[in-house]
Amino acid sequence: MSYAQGPAMANGDEEDNASSPLVFRLNDSAPRVVREVLLERGWEEFNEQEQALTEWNLHWRTSAFRASDHDHVKPWQRLNHHPRTAQMMKKDCLARHLKRMKGIYGPANYEFSPEAFILPNEYTKFLAEYMKEKHNKKSSYWICKPTDLSRGRGIFVFRDIKDLAYDCAVIVQKYITNPLLISGYKFDLRIYVCVTCFCPLTIYVYQEGLVRFATEKFSLSCLDNIFAHLTNTSINKYSTSYTTEKERVGSGCKWTFAQFRSYLRGIDVDDAMLWQKIYNIVTMTLLAIASSVTPSSNCFELLGFDILIDETLKPWLLEVNYSPALSLDCSNDVIVKKSLINDIIELLNFKPSDGLRDASSIKKSSMTPHVLHSCSHTSCESVNSQRTEEIKPSSYAKDYSTENKAPNYVQSVNSKTTHPDTSPRTIGDSETKRSVNEICCKCDAEETSFQDFPDDTMNKRVTSNGITGSSPRKTLTSRLRERMNVSQRLADSKVISKTHPVRYTRIITTVESARHYNQWKPNEYNLFPLYFISDLDKSPPSHVGNFLLVFPFSQSSLLASRNGMDIKSIIQELSRIMHRLSSSIKSV
Repeated sequence: MSYAQGPAMANGDEEDNASSPLVFRLNDSAPRVVREVLLERGWEEFNEQEQALTEWNLHWRTSAFRASDHDHVKPWQRLNHHPRTAQMMKKDCLARHLKRMKGIYGPANYEFSPEAFILPNEYTKFLAEYMKEKHNKKSSYWICKPTDLSRGRGIFVFRDIKDLAYDCAVIVQKYITNPLLISGYKFDLRIYVCVTCFCPLTIYVYQEGLVRFATEKFSLSCLDNIFAHLTNTSINKYSTSYTTEKERVGSGCKWTFAQFRSYLRGIDVDDAMLWQKIYNIVTMTLLAIASSVTPSSNCFELLGFDILIDETLKPWLLEVNYSPALSLDCSNDVIVKKSLINDIIELLNFKPSDGLRDASSIKKSSMTPHVLHSCSHTSCESVNSQRTEEIKPSSYAKDYSTENKAPNYVQSVNSKTTHPDTSPRTIGDSETKRSVNEICCKCDAEETSFQDFPDDTMNKRVTSNGITGSSPRKTLTSRLRERMNVSQRLADSKVISKTHPVRYTRIITTVESARHYNQWKPNEYNLFPLYFISDLDKSPPSHVGNFLLVFPFSQSSLLASRNGMDIKSIIQELSRIMHRLSSSIKSV
């Protein structure tokens, strides 16, 4: 069955037996290719004029979402951004994180990024380095980039500090003067990376991508020639050489990775080590920012890593692009980007039951009661309350075409929760109240994961007598510390501490029945969905379409990323992998 269209939700009405297509919502500046691919898959576009009558499954926008968008996301919905990633990917912010990691874990582990200075704040440090190299008679070249601009705007290369002029915050980096050239043309690689979760960190790299060429031959004798030094398509498409047939490169300015791999094989280059180094760069970069990204469910992040390869085949990280451009400027764009969007949709693991109905259909639908599995803060004893539905294995969500099953999870905060000596908890709307029985988490070995909650929710607690009180406001530091502590406890399959304000619950029935409520009111029911590609106690799928899982790359790295992010052990394991790979290549 195609993921583009869900099955019928039988309720006795013939109209409702027709399958309901998934619905996407785009902002005005969203890439055209996203709309094209989703329509080809049988999706329908969200009608902004009928918001009260329809719901959406995927919301895609180029800018960041508001905090309220993340707070109110529903179990069958996905957002294409994690919280705070826009800020993390800014050139200056990323440079600070990489510099911090270099200081903590040593320069050898973070030498893939050229030395950088953020001006005007670090002008004195830059001047000292500049004068030091000038005194040592080194021929140093620098590249200046505005921190808030993209697509090559405002970038220039200089050698003499007299040529450094700026009127906004900029980052000045060492310019790589020995790039690998193809027939004299400079190029870089646009690597597409999808992060489906930051805790535990889960990274997929797309195996196809774009090689972006400068349209004039590289030369240090003319630093003002942007068509020779910059590879941005938005700049080079205005070059007079763009449409001409360039030696080996051809017309235009883009190759696919398939063409690039073929070229490397043609010059007898074993690229296995090169690609592993690139995967390590992606992993090490995201490790640097992962702890600063607010945990949030039902999100994913598509990033564009720009990698330059020098003549020694060493890859360098130039920058990371938030909401990378997905415009279709040439045939290679179509080949790469349409397949990329299709595989992202597969990666998001939409289920047939996620197909939505309009409000009238929802009202007509039968309301299937939910049996919740709740973690008690006291003893782990089953509660023999009124059962409204038996727990069945079929209630788990299907995960791709593999044998893995991904249970749907929700978290409950400040909800009225029963204890062994009280009556069953009820949830529902004003018309229908549903009794649900609680089964203590000790009876189920499956794990849940920490979910970040809005400050106004996290600042409340429920006392043993059901009275809501206030707690100290959660700071970023305390929330990160709490997140690390909870991850450690969950990894050890321990019961959540009774002092923790969050109650963890698991939906036993399918999300489909949850959608039959007249309205989803997260503030009323306090149910916060969690979305996972695979079971938490197993590694995520190693391949989804053309996406390759690069982290976690082993069971130990999975545990290290969940237990408070043990970066040191992850770095050590990456070093061992590189050593083994290097030894195997030498032996051949």
